[in-house]
Amino acid sequence: MSARLLRKVLQEQEDLKRQENEVEEEEVDSDSPVSNPPRNPFDLLNEEEDEVEVDDEPEDANEEKIEKPSETKAGASTSSKNKSKKKKKKSKENSKKAGKAVDEDFECLNIGLESTSQNSGNFQDRQMSQGTSSVLAVDPKCLKPENELRRIFGSDVVRSFEKDKKGGGSSRQMRGGRRGGHNSRKTCLVSPLEHWPRWDGSMSMELLETKGGKHYFMYVHSSSYSQAQKTFEAAKAMHDLNGIVSILQYCPYHVESLITLAEVLKFSGELDQSADAIAKCLFALECSWHPQFSPSQANCLLKYIHDTNKPIFSVLFTHMLNMNKRGCHRSALEVCKLLLSLDSDDPKGAMFCIDYFSLRAEEYSWLERFSEEYITDNSLWLYPNFSYSLAICRFYLEHESCSKSSACESQKATPNDLMKQALMLHPLVLKKLVAKAPLKDAAWTKILQHPFFGSAKAGGPSLEHLINIYVERSYIMWRLPELQKLLRDAADSVIESLDCSGSDAKDWACVRKEAFSSDKNEYSHLLVSDFSDSLPQLPPEELQNLMQDPRVAQGMPNVAHIPPGELQNFLEDPRVGQAINMDPAVFREAVAHVPRDVLNRNPLMVLLESILPWVDYGAAPGDNQDHDHDQGNEH
Repeated sequence: MSARLLRKVLQEQEDLKRQENEVEEEEVDSDSPVSNPPRNPFDLLNEEEDEVEVDDEPEDANEEKIEKPSETKAGASTSSKNKSKKKKKKSKENSKKAGKAVDEDFECLNIGLESTSQNSGNFQDRQMSQGTSSVLAVDPKCLKPENELRRIFGSDVVRSFEKDKKGGGSSRQMRGGRRGGHNSRKTCLVSPLEHWPRWDGSMSMELLETKGGKHYFMYVHSSSYSQAQKTFEAAKAMHDLNGIVSILQYCPYHVESLITLAEVLKFSGELDQSADAIAKCLFALECSWHPQFSPSQANCLLKYIHDTNKPIFSVLFTHMLNMNKRGCHRSALEVCKLLLSLDSDDPKGAMFCIDYFSLRAEEYSWLERFSEEYITDNSLWLYPNFSYSLAICRFYLEHESCSKSSACESQKATPNDLMKQALMLHPLVLKKLVAKAPLKDAAWTKILQHPFFGSAKAGGPSLEHLINIYVERSYIMWRLPELQKLLRDAADSVIESLDCSGSDAKDWACVRKEAFSSDKNEYSHLLVSDFSDSLPQLPPEELQNLMQDPRVAQGMPNVAHIPPGELQNFLEDPRVGQAINMDPAVFREAVAHVPRDVLNRNPLMVLLESILPWVDYGAAPGDNQDHDHDQGNEH
């Protein structure tokens, strides 16, 4: 028994002894010769056994005890004894209830301290018992990275880090954000910081329809948010970072502005502040959820075709990468599952990194279950990332089963067989992994000299793009010696089999061609750099180009280099309307309110300068004239 529970029981026994003393004093006052014998307070540690004996005791026994005495004094003493027994029984029941409450508290505490694999297994068992067998069901306990950090480093380390972070939080308040009170909302994605503004309710979510057991939702903007969105589009078309920051002064949870600010901070090296901006986006998006929206059930959809739903996909994908950089691979896996469950079309390519996060989180059984249950157009093992990741998964599962028991026999394919299939299907992956990892052993040079690996080709632009994404995402794992040995042994086996029968290579090439038959890159919307852990940094003069999609604004002149006299011609350019999707009159009105002394300046310098509390750019000339006119009327 724990010390805390023991102290609780002893405190109850002290109260019980105090009640017994009061009863004895009453008996002495009534000159009763009968006294209760002293009891050991530690006898109540076996509370359950004593309680069972008391409950099984018949009621007639008390009646017999009352009828036997014939003398008046004996009857009086017996009645007082029965009263004391009733008081003792009530105190026993109270102490037992208190002990049960303490046990429940300790059970909750033990649940929070369980390992990641135990939490995953219990959650899956609960989902199966409730009839929810979706493989994309999200475990809410593992969504927040703070919970995983506590399991890795301990609560004391995380608490001290959070205390240091709060201590320096006042000096790095979110740019343009108001200083608000503490948010009391309970969220499952992020924990709001104390200096964040209160949620203003500028967004909401509505239920569109329910079809086939799936609930379809869409985000809805308020009038104030829509006005902020128009101002954002105008500032974005002008590459005006200062204008975007000013939006956050009156709309602190404008998601698009926060996303843009996070990108600028990331490329300028301020990774912590960039992650804070993304966390504010998640807080705003989660506060807007419909009461029926539940990510843990995997039956709530947000289709990407709706423009108001698009920001949550970008924010979740960036948040997932941030969790991976912090070492919270289980949290990244749960966010990836949520991202994939929102839209089966997978607009952000969560399918091509979910295997990596499951391997890093050591969720091997879940990955095999996912490959068997998740339904796609092609079999998952045909994709390069799953063909290699499933071989790694089988390798570690076999290793775990052998360590637990001496019998390692299984009806499933061996890791070597799965790796051989992956190499026969996608031989170009080996060539790219050797160059990217890099693998410098002499054995790899000998393997690449074989024509099958040395002259390997993808066979199509789509497959080559997916191979590049897999190598960029997962090359770090192939630096492990045991995985290098697995890959080398499988490559040697492939070379031996090809030397005996060269027709196998043609058969696998036909499978590859049939699975990826398109002559166009079907995954061109997925950038390889988005799946990379590298941290590219741009010079300040190039940061302004981050806000504009190069595929939309191709050939459009740089606004920062346009002379003020030619600004009107720029506003009438049809490509501007196409880029910002805004009425030209509304756009010109928004531009008119931008201070002219910041139009042609370095955006990064304006951003950093705007942080200073003593800097004031003033108002536009038209605003000053209106203000002077109002003052004249007052006089």
